Amino acid sequence: MEIKDATLALAALGQATRLSVFRLLVEAGPEGRMAGDIADALSLPGATLSFHLKELSAAGLIQGEQRGRFICYRADFETMNELITFLTRNCCGGQPDAACLPATKKVAEKATKRARA
Repeated sequence: MEIKDATLALAALGQATRLSVFRLLVEAGPEGRMAGDIADALSLPGATLSFHLKELSAAGLIQGEQRGRFICYRADFETMNELITFLTRNCCGGQPDAACLPATKKVAEKATKRARA
């Protein structure tokens, strides 16, 4: 991933509604979610959701697939992983085991501890 692409993706995710939409699609997995389901889940008007989906799509973070009259959206996991790799490249002076990785495990452990508190 080039810095231009990373900047575009991070700018798209830097808005609260778009971040919520993206996280919802990540949680949905490869099956994705229909636009109406996303709007209902986040209590968003259709026009507002459409604007945010367009921005996420332009950043390459999501993909839409026509299903009859409706569109199913899914997170582009390849782009998401490229962004994570870009952000963590050369992490901790090339010794990521020292403090940085596996980040997902550390984040999950912290979230579990907070949920129990």
